[in-house]
Amino acid sequence: MTGSATGRVLRDRTAGLFLAAVVVSGFGSSAMSLAAGIWVKSLTGSDSLAALALFAVWLPVLFGPALGAVADRLPRKPLLVRSNVVMALLLTTLTAVDSAGRIWILFAVLLLYGTGYVVMDAAESAVVAQAVDARLLGDFNGLRMMANEGMKLVAPLTGAALYARFGGGAVALLDAASFALAAVLYGLLRVREPAAAADPGDGRLSGMRQVWGSPVLRPLVLAGSVTMLCAGLNGATLYAVVDGVLGRSPAYAGVLLAVQGLGSVTIGLLAGPLLRRLPERVFTAAGIALFAVAVGLRALPCDAVALPACGLIGAGLPCVLIAAMTAVQRETPDAVLGRTAATASTLMMAPNAVALALGAGLVTLVDVRVLLPLVGAAALPTAAWLVAGRPGKAPAGPRVSASET
Repeated sequence: MTGSATGRVLRDRTAGLFLAAVVVSGFGSSAMSLAAGIWVKSLTGSDSLAALALFAVWLPVLFGPALGAVADRLPRKPLLVRSNVVMALLLTTLTAVDSAGRIWILFAVLLLYGTGYVVMDAAESAVVAQAVDARLLGDFNGLRMMANEGMKLVAPLTGAALYARFGGGAVALLDAASFALAAVLYGLLRVREPAAAADPGDGRLSGMRQVWGSPVLRPLVLAGSVTMLCAGLNGATLYAVVDGVLGRSPAYAGVLLAVQGLGSVTIGLLAGPLLRRLPERVFTAAGIALFAVAVGLRALPCDAVALPACGLIGAGLPCVLIAAMTAVQRETPDAVLGRTAATASTLMMAPNAVALALGAGLVTLVDVRVLLPLVGAAALPTAAWLVAGRPGKAPAGPRVSASET
C-alpha cells in the first residue's frame, strides 16, 4: 500500500513537478540558512547580529494571514513562477556584500526572502489542494516533508564548504540558481486556475475565521501551536545538551541534528499510509506523545539514549504539521485557501520562533536536565486532549484532480 500510494503521487505529473521544485529550492535555501549566519558573524563579529539573520527570515511568518491573501487574489501558477524569479534576482545582489558596512543589504534581502516564502507556501498549498487527489494529500505532504528534511541533511554542509572556499556570494548564487530552476519547474505545471470567487472579507481575518470555525482544523492547529512552542524550547537547549549533558564539543550538534533529520525523512514516507489507517487526531496525538517522551529522554547523559531520542523527535514532531496542513487543504474552500494555509502556518510556527528566544534565556536559569523533562511533560496533555476530544466531521469525499495529464 505504501509503495502503491507513493508511486501514484510520484507518477502524477503535477505532484512530481512540485516535489522536484521543493527539492531544488530547498537545497539552496538550506545552504543559505546556515551561510547567512556565518556571513554576518564573519563580517561583524557579532553573535547577536548573526542570530538576527535567522530572525529576519522568520519575521514575515507573523504576517501570514495578510500575505496569504495575495495567493487568493492572484493567479497562483504565475505567482509561483514570478516569485521564484524575483527571489533569484534578489539573491544576486548579495554578491555586493563584502564588508560590515553593506550588511544591511543582506538583512533586507533576508526579510524579503522570508516574505516570499510565506506567499509561495500559501500559493503552493492552494495549487496542491486543487491538483492532487484528496486521498493522496497526506502522501504528498509527507513526501514534501521528507524532501525538505532530506535537503537539510546535505545542503548546510554544502553551503558551509562553499562559503569557506569562495565566500557568501557563491552561496547566494547557488540559492539564486535553485530558485531559477524552481521557476522553470513551476512553469511546466499544467493546472487549471479555478474561477475567481468573491472575496469573503478582510484578508487578515477570513483565514482566522476558517481555522477557528472548523471543528476539524481548530484542534489540529491549536495542538500544532502548543507542540511547536515546546519544540522551540527543546531546540534552544541543543548546545546545552551537547556540552552540559553529553560532554561533547559543539560540533556534535551536527550529529544530533542529522539523526533528527533522518527521523523526519522516515515519517515523511510513512505519513500517507498512517493517515489512511488512523484518524487525524490519533495520528497527531501519537506524534506529539512520541516527541514529548523523546524530549524528556534527552536529559539523560548517555549517547545511546540521546541519539535515538533525537530520531524520535524528528519522527514525532512533523506529524502535527503534516496532519494540520492536509486537513487545511481538504477542508478549506478554494477562495480562502491561500490565506487559511498561511494563517495556520503562522499560528503553528510563530510560537516556535518565540520559544527559541525564550528558551535561550531559560537555559541560563534552569538546569537543562530539569528543563527538558518539564517541556516534555507540558506537551503530553495536548496529545491526551486530542484523543479525548470530540472528533470533527468526516471528509466530504475525494476531490477530483484538476491536473491535466
